[in-house]
Amino acid sequence: MNRGPLRTLLLWIVWAFAALMVYFTLYRDTHIWQFVEHDSSHITMFIIVFFLFGIISSFVLTIFVTLESLRAKRLDAMAREGGLKAIAITSSKRAADRFFQAIQSTLTSKGQPDVETLLHIELAGYERASHSVEVLGNILITMGLIGTVMGLTLTLTGLTGSLDALGHDQEALVLGLRQAMSGMGTAFYTTLLGAVLGGVLLRMFAQITQNGVEGLHDNLMRTCLVYCSGDYVQTTEREVRHLNDEIQLLARNIERLQNVFGSSQATIGQFREEIKRLGDAPEEGAEPLYLLLDKHRAYCEMLRQEMHMLAHMDRPWYIKWREIFRSKGA
Repeated sequence: MNRGPLRTLLLWIVWAFAALMVYFTLYRDTHIWQFVEHDSSHITMFIIVFFLFGIISSFVLTIFVTLESLRAKRLDAMAREGGLKAIAITSSKRAADRFFQAIQSTLTSKGQPDVETLLHIELAGYERASHSVEVLGNILITMGLIGTVMGLTLTLTGLTGSLDALGHDQEALVLGLRQAMSGMGTAFYTTLLGAVLGGVLLRMFAQITQNGVEGLHDNLMRTCLVYCSGDYVQTTEREVRHLNDEIQLLARNIERLQNVFGSSQATIGQFREEIKRLGDAPEEGAEPLYLLLDKHRAYCEMLRQEMHMLAHMDRPWYIKWREIFRSKGA
């Protein structure tokens, strides 16, 4: 089934909106946040922090899966026009691009691609991320159970203190009862938060992202099987098609080579005309070419001697005197 590329994102937004509506409808009068602020065990705060981390991770994963689905849709349109070779890979940031690029590289090296394995490898990161969100939901449920045990422990401790203070210490009796009621609140609220945030919300978010990854897998596999299978399955038709492509490429190279030869012949013809023009008799009043070359050679020799003389004059005085003494001694 070819699913829409925005389906995962829309489902995530709908479920988040439904969760907010349920909260404002059922839990806004239960004073949950006041209890979280005064919870002595702080386990409810840990549950909420883990839940927010899971929500952010799930949303980021949903964005990536949506971008992958949009890219898979564009690659599907390319494959419809010309098969696997019509797919132009310009970047390797997306798993869909890496998947088709791996198939093309395998075919270039004369190998037989294992499409299912390649696709599973490219999407393995998204599957692990989706599974991690589900694991976070299970952790929240476990933390809720731990909070229940801690709350019951606080309740028993408070009741024990109240029974010990019964009849002779009214203040200790009231303090123990308050501790027992706080423990019961910890037990109930942690169970509620762990079950709702982890067991319901995060698990549903994980299921949405997992369905998005599976839908991306199905779309890529469908594109590969419907439009690209003729390019990587070893058949006579594929070999004939590849041979035709090679012949067309060879014809284009020959045409470019002929164009290069044509331009080279034109350049050689121009060079031949210039040589011929230089070899012809000079115009009336113009000097021959060999005389101009002799004059230029004489000018260069005179310039070289002048530069040598200037360099000799610029030498220090002690070097000049040393050369004079050497010449006299000789």
